[in-house]
Amino acid sequence: MMLLAFGRVRLAASALALVTVLGATGSSFARAPAQPVPPVGSTADAPARLSATIVDGVTGAPTPVRVRVWKARGAVVAPPESAIGLMFSPRKLGALVDGSFYVDGAFEVELKPGTYKLSLSKGNEYLRQLHELSLEPGAKLSQTFSLERWINMPERGWYSADDHIHLQRSPRENPPLLTLIAAEDIHAGMILQMGDFWQVYYWQQMWGRDGVYQDGNHLLASGQEEPRTQELGHAISLGADSFVRFKDKYYHYDRVFDSVHQRGGIVGYAHKAVQFHGYRGLTLDVLRNRVDFLEILQNGGMDTAHYYHFLDLGFKLTATAGSDYPWAEHVGETRFYTYVEDDFSFENWRGSVEAGHTFVSNGPIVELNVNGAIPGDDLEVTTGSTLNIAARAFGCEEQLPLTKLELVVHGEVLERAMSNEPGQSSNELAAEMTLPVEHGLWIAARAQAGERQVAHTTPVYVGVDGSGFHNPKTARHYLDLSEGYLEELQREISRPNHTLDQHAWRYRVGLEARMAECRRTIARLREQFFPEPRPVPGPDSEKQSQTGP
Repeated sequence: MMLLAFGRVRLAASALALVTVLGATGSSFARAPAQPVPPVGSTADAPARLSATIVDGVTGAPTPVRVRVWKARGAVVAPPESAIGLMFSPRKLGALVDGSFYVDGAFEVELKPGTYKLSLSKGNEYLRQLHELSLEPGAKLSQTFSLERWINMPERGWYSADDHIHLQRSPRENPPLLTLIAAEDIHAGMILQMGDFWQVYYWQQMWGRDGVYQDGNHLLASGQEEPRTQELGHAISLGADSFVRFKDKYYHYDRVFDSVHQRGGIVGYAHKAVQFHGYRGLTLDVLRNRVDFLEILQNGGMDTAHYYHFLDLGFKLTATAGSDYPWAEHVGETRFYTYVEDDFSFENWRGSVEAGHTFVSNGPIVELNVNGAIPGDDLEVTTGSTLNIAARAFGCEEQLPLTKLELVVHGEVLERAMSNEPGQSSNELAAEMTLPVEHGLWIAARAQAGERQVAHTTPVYVGVDGSGFHNPKTARHYLDLSEGYLEELQREISRPNHTLDQHAWRYRVGLEARMAECRRTIARLREQFFPEPRPVPGPDSEKQSQTGP
């Protein structure tokens, strides 16, 4: 039998209760150490009361969690008064779409007599718990639940982040919002102000260092999803000391990016550059060295097509991920981890993201080492050197059963480990290889658990004798593809479009100037990657050079 939690659930009950821990393949029943209490009322339907405290299994201290309570054969129970409100609109909501709610380590709720199910979760590193509770009329049930980790990434120096959260925030909301991200075990929550042609949404009152709210190893910071258009995609900026918006030059993304960089921030594209024609904007701005990162994991799926496109052309891009809450089920649904060598602070975290020390995940953990280099590092070697590449993936059989781990070099899988192979397991996979190198490479690791749970690192960038890391096999194709995206955009802006939210054609002159700059970059790369062979002088030309005209 596989259970959803390691260890024992500590129970303290003042009423008779039947507790069931449900697993993936069955269930086990244990009678809680409880004493019957006379019913409060004289009727069979007198309400019962459940008081729950949730503690961290290591520290024993109460810990924020996500909770869901529902009748075994009925509706979801409404959040209690102590639930944390969610301010993503003018209306304060206490529950997520599925009826889950957040609490700061404890809650109390009045229930009708009957059988209920209770789920407790805290991000990906803690074991989820599912319990069944039978409440007699008038019963008062008090229980303590202990959440256990299956892995502790901060102990390894890696901190989780969600770079794409939309919530109203002011100094008053900071404490409950920090509790909310802690309940999902997110250490860095980026709260994004969002704009469009007309106005700005989810206002953030402070920016830069003033906009950071931190308590221990959890922090909130302001960012922006702006500009956002149907024709060029959605851009994200993190860490700038002010909001940047050029309403009258809305399609000039590069002006925003340059300003954000001047203000100490980093910029990237959202939604895997797939939605809203983001690949067009990505092409315009990567080819002109404006982009720092790309969200490659969101809404339960990973897409690396546009990521590999520009990596193979020799452009560095850090891999990030974000939930896009409230358009996701919950904060931290997808996340990325950042290696922070020193103390966890906003400045150290931002510097590590900028350096590319990241991997994205919606569950599995993945590590990569190439001759001592970690994701985001530059590794310079000489021709004929041998690379020692090692990757490990970590999962949990009960919750995140690993299936495979792959070493990806220039977009191709050169080594793969499967959980059903000798020496491997659904809890841990290891893949190693040595690779002689003659030219530059980018090397990444990716892992999978189940059907949709994935992880992917930012690459290690390997240069040989000072060369870049572009892929000679695919570079011509990706240069042609870049040209194709520019041509697609040219068609888009060549005629008026009176759709309410599509104004790119009004910015034709500026966009064409940027496209011309991209085409010059493409031409330069073609010449660099595929130089025309110089003609070899023949006997006649040599004789002519000796005798003169």
